Order: sequence, then C-alpha cells, then structure tokens
Amino acid sequence: MKPKDFITVRNYTAAEVRNLIESAVDIKAHPGKYADALKGKALAMIFEKPSLRTRVTFDAGIHQLGGFSIYLSPAEISLGKRESVADVARNLERMVQGIMARTFSHKVVEELAACAHIPVINGLTDYNHPCQAMADYLTLLECKKDIAGIKLAYVGDGNNVAVSLVHTAARLGVHVALATPPGYEPDPEVIAWARTHGAETGCRIEVTNDPVAAVAGADAVYTDVWTSMGQEAETSVRLKIFRPYQVNAELFAHARPDAVFLHCLPAHRGEEVTDEVIESSHSVVFQQAENRLHAQKAIMLHLMR
Repeated sequence: MKPKDFITVRNYTAAEVRNLIESAVDIKAHPGKYADALKGKALAMIFEKPSLRTRVTFDAGIHQLGGFSIYLSPAEISLGKRESVADVARNLERMVQGIMARTFSHKVVEELAACAHIPVINGLTDYNHPCQAMADYLTLLECKKDIAGIKLAYVGDGNNVAVSLVHTAARLGVHVALATPPGYEPDPEVIAWARTHGAETGCRIEVTNDPVAAVAGADAVYTDVWTSMGQEAETSVRLKIFRPYQVNAELFAHARPDAVFLHCLPAHRGEEVTDEVIESSHSVVFQQAENRLHAQKAIMLHLMR
C-alpha cells in the first residue's frame, strides 16, 4: 500500500521517491497532460508561518491540476487553541480532498495525518521540510543528469532542511557532507537512520565542523539561513557562531569547477551567502524555487488522484 500522507521521506521507499521525482519531471515537461488530473478537488492550506514559495506553489499547483485551494490563516484556525488539531482534521476531511500544513511543531502535522482520513502534506515543520528536499533533488537531477553518487555539501545549521536532505539522500544514493558549528549538527538519530537505510543505495553521510572539508570536491553546495523562524532571540549569538560557515567565493572554490549552488530561500545575503555566489553562474536557486511547484504537483497527484 502506498503511503496515505507525505509527512517525511522516511515513509517512502527508494523506488517511490524516484517515481515521484520522475513524475515531477514529466509534469514539468508536459503540464497540459495533467490539467484536469485533480478536477474539482480541494486542498485546504493551513499556515502557522508566513510563506512565499510554499503558499504560491501549492496554490498555483492545485489549480494547474484542475483543483482549487482554500487558504486558512493562523487567525482562522489557531490550531490547538481555538479548536483541537484532531477536530480540525475531522472537520476538514468531510469538506476537502487534501490538507497541506505549514506549522511550527512537527507533532501538529503528525496529529493531522493520524486523525484525518484524507492525505496530509507536510509544508514545513520544525523537524523537517520534505517538499523542499524533493524540489532540491529534482533540481540536481536536471543539472547533473544522474544524482546517484554525487556529493552534496551542506554548510550551516543542521535544521529542518538539512534533515530532509539527509533523509532523501538515503533513498537516492547521494553522498552528503554536512558542515555545522559544534552543537548545531542534525539529531544523531537522523544521521544513524540515513546511514542504515542508505546502505543499500550507496548513500554516504559525513558530519564535520570543517566547511572546507565538506565542500572539497562537491558537485553541489547548499546553505540556509542561520536563524530560522521561531529562533529570532538567538540571532545575535548565531551571527557570531556561524560567521566561519558563510558560503563565499573562497569557500565555494573548493567545490568542483562545475558545482552548483543551492539555497531554499529566503536568503540573508551577506550572512550565510554572499552576492558573488548567489548571483553567480553556478547559482540555480530560482530554478530550485520553481521546482517546488513541479515536485509538489507530483506529490498532490500521487496522493489525491
């Protein structure tokens, strides 16, 4: 049985992950073929956090598949306060055909999925960001033609984006080298899971505090903001700790000559990345942002058709 929801890539087999990416490739190449695939179906979009890419790509994506979306702001839902998460799920399952939730707590998305009998898609939580990772590896496939065995260097905070990159790498056989300041590595359980489940695909995971070692010979270099939403009180401390992990021309030069630069956006230029890198010919950040649309259309098609 295929997974009912898209909460984490860990719930999908290697073959299922590859099939989703291949579906996204076809959807991107032949959008007209899918124009009525979800005709008349509704997607409820729950947002606890502000968003540009998640909001627009899910909204546009469901419309391009023939369906429609209903935006539910924090003021309208107030999950767990105005109404319990379980009750929200059990109401929505009788009104729409799918739920996308962008929340702070990962437990909220898990509870929505447990209580609703319709598909629930994780649009981002404090734990992971699986839709972003699917768009990232779609982008790498377009740039590198084959992603099995390539080296992806991730430099910065071992946050939700890093977690999903590692999870998905295990399913696709990618070599990921993560460089974070001491104490900012992803949860050791995430690394252990990827090493165990990635053994059959040839995935390798390295964790280091040395950004040069991580970037050396990389086919792609990835970074994200040093301070995520909800961590604003830590900003001044993080700016000092993460300064040696800035992706600038000097650091990027350690990657392969044909390496690409990725960032899930929004970018804090002059902090985690410099203009000379994000505006260079190596940068594919806007191609990557567009691919959120195609990857998520593949996910919605898989779950809601």
